[in-house]
Parts: sequence; structure tokens; C-alpha cells
Amino acid sequence: MPRSDEAEAFFFAVYSAVREIPYGKVTTYGHIAKLVGTPQRPRQVGICLKHLPEDPDVRYNHDNVPWQRVINSKGIISPRSQPSGARNQAAALQAEGVEVTTGALGELSVDFAEFGWFPEILPSEEGEGTPNGED
Repeated sequence: MPRSDEAEAFFFAVYSAVREIPYGKVTTYGHIAKLVGTPQRPRQVGICLKHLPEDPDVRYNHDNVPWQRVINSKGIISPRSQPSGARNQAAALQAEGVEVTTGALGELSVDFAEFGWFPEILPSEEGEGTPNGED
């Protein structure tokens, strides 16, 4: 089923925001939702990332959107429907130098104090307030 123009715009806004997360850093679904102007929609951010295309020929895909850098608000890599999903995300983060620890219940977590990325606005939007970047 094709997406509405509004849904397509939201997906693209999420993908664009996620692309701005620096290498070796993580943020939350909720923070991405806030950055794209919809703070009440963190679950929809997760849905966008779940449906990120693998086809390298589409504008946004698994190769150019660092989906692995988005985790839940507790600093835990969210469980997936497939058991290896969270481990794959952890491995992708570890490849970037992010330390992923395993808790007593097997949860995979990241320390926001060391690896968190929580800007007030997206770096691409800095300086858009006035022509010379001063507000």
C-alpha cells in the first residue's frame, strides 16, 4: 500500500534526521521525534526505521541511514521480532566504537553520558533563524 504524501514526508524527515547522528553516538526514538517536530510520535520513528528499505537504489536505505544509532529512552537496544536483530544492532554500534553492555536480564544497553547525542536542533538547521545565523 502506497504511503500518503504526509506519511512519506514524515519518513523522509526521520531518515534525514537520523543521518545527522554522528558516528559513534546514539540518540533515542523520542529525541528524533522531537527534532522533526513531532515529540508525541517516538513509536512512529521506530516504525520508520523498521521499514527502512534495504534497496541501495532508493534515496534512503540501510546503507545511508545509520538506523543502529537510535535506541530507546532507557539506553537499551529495543528487542526485535527476530532474536538476532538487537544483537545485529549492538554489533553495528560496537563497530563504531560504541560500548554496548549486557545487563542481568540480557538487555543490551549504551551509556548516554558517554555516547549520547541530544542537540536542541539538528545541525543542518543551525543558523536558519536569520540571514547571518544570529537570533
